[in-house]
Amino acid sequence: MSTLTQPRIGAAGQAATHAPSPFLNPYLAGFLLGLVLLATYLVTGRGLGATAGFAALATWLAGVVTPSHVSSSVVHLKYWNEGAPLLNWTLFLLVGTLIGAALSGWQAHRFSFTVERGPRVTDSQRLALAFVGGFVAAYGAKLAKGCTSGQALTGSSILNVGSLVFMGAVFAAAYGVAYFVRKEWL
Repeated sequence: MSTLTQPRIGAAGQAATHAPSPFLNPYLAGFLLGLVLLATYLVTGRGLGATAGFAALATWLAGVVTPSHVSSSVVHLKYWNEGAPLLNWTLFLLVGTLIGAALSGWQAHRFSFTVERGPRVTDSQRLALAFVGGFVAAYGAKLAKGCTSGQALTGSSILNVGSLVFMGAVFAAAYGVAYFVRKEWL
């Protein structure tokens, strides 16, 4: 189902009866995100990023299946030695982000299960492309030992040259590819 052709359907399967609330001003949202990043530095001594939460979950799953592999793996050992992998604070950050986004969408009357896509793409094509893109991004984040949020938010906030170059490359690549995929969205 696409939001372009179907009415918005709420979580209970009924058509939305309330008009959605307006979006938050992006400059205010950016400022508030900066305050969250500052608070994260003050409380934890490090910045934001999601990769460690996924790595902790993968370590726990691998430990359930093959504990000997986890204890001998350099990749997993870091998270295993920090204590119980499921107590990693970034895992709670991910869960809180998911819950917060759901509550925010519900409160603003925007909570619905839809597939956002252009008029020339089917839902299954869009989901397949999103899965492939997510896999490539996750694999790249693991190779880089950090995710884009860690690079963009944390690295740029401390004026890390590598992070600034990375973000410039991301925007340049996005503008370069946008011309070729624009027909999927227009």
